Amino acid sequence: MTEPRIYLSPPHVTDVERKLLLEAFDSNWVAPVGPDLNAFEAACAELVGVRHAVALSSGTAALHLALIAAGVRRGDTVLVPSFTFAASANAVMYLGARPVFLDSTPESWNVDPQLVADELRDRAGRGQLPRAVVTVDMYGQCADYQPILEACDRYGVPLIEDAAEALGATYRGRAAGSFGLAGVLSFNGNKIATTGGGGMLVTDDGSVAQQVRHLATQAREPVAHYEHRTVGYNYRLSNLLAAVGRGQMQRLPAMIEARRITAEHYRAALGDLPGIAFIPVASYGVPNRWLTCLLVDAGKLGASRDQILAALEKENIEARPTWKPMHLQPAYRDCVVRGGAVAADLFHRGLCLPSGSALTGHDRDRVVTAVRSVAAGQRG
Repeated sequence: MTEPRIYLSPPHVTDVERKLLLEAFDSNWVAPVGPDLNAFEAACAELVGVRHAVALSSGTAALHLALIAAGVRRGDTVLVPSFTFAASANAVMYLGARPVFLDSTPESWNVDPQLVADELRDRAGRGQLPRAVVTVDMYGQCADYQPILEACDRYGVPLIEDAAEALGATYRGRAAGSFGLAGVLSFNGNKIATTGGGGMLVTDDGSVAQQVRHLATQAREPVAHYEHRTVGYNYRLSNLLAAVGRGQMQRLPAMIEARRITAEHYRAALGDLPGIAFIPVASYGVPNRWLTCLLVDAGKLGASRDQILAALEKENIEARPTWKPMHLQPAYRDCVVRGGAVAADLFHRGLCLPSGSALTGHDRDRVVTAVRSVAAGQRG
């Protein structure tokens, strides 16, 4: 009999979320706003350590509105890591701006701070400064913000922190999402905490929060009839989904701990294999271990990344390659890129292992056995 499928990062909900969801349902606070939405925003703001949070329909919506708040307009440029999910770049394109892609550093897989500084310096010398810089906290680990913020402050360019994968992570004691003009969180179904779909913009800037909240509700003016002085968006999260989010926030420490245990298990069980190197943990922070990722050196291991993926799938286990860099995506083939070799290597050799917070010991052992068996089979 085939064993149950192990998914990469499935939602993990319990009676805590069910109770809050049913209470919201029974109260008839269904949509668009209500007390659970307000409470969810307050919980996220407190966790991140900022004064304001605006719950939205997705992390992409939060990125879109953050870029508007940063002043990005048609014809502008925005610096974006190449090694990221497409939403980080798509939101730039929504505004008619153009992303300039920057390579990663192998020490953390995040954007290279030196490339950020160099690109800002070079563009300042040409009088062509970008309108904003977007960073992405990859796989639950923060970018190196001290040098990045110094460079942004030197040239007066606002920073948007895409912390979609990093809820609960920290950088030098500060929470992911708390850096720059605004931070962006995601509560997509595969994230460390989920509302089934949703996002959050977090910021210390009250005017940014006010602008984003206004735009997210169709930019309706506060009058009796429907008055619109600018074009808005239907981007608010529903009160029912916010109720689920409240439960997830209560359980977040335990879910992070579960993923940490899984990451350590994989490292202990697979770290002795030649040609296997796990994502580095930067000394400057604490990741949330959203996904455990590794690089495969086929020459040393005797098996490629794709052979491991096939072996896992044969055992009914979902895994996936790491992000395909934006500068290699057909949709962005005409965009400027600085570097790119590190990001390309991370994609070609990178593998994400199942990391959900509900994984059992048996699940982890199935993953380890499948990986070790393909490596042993190729060497044999």
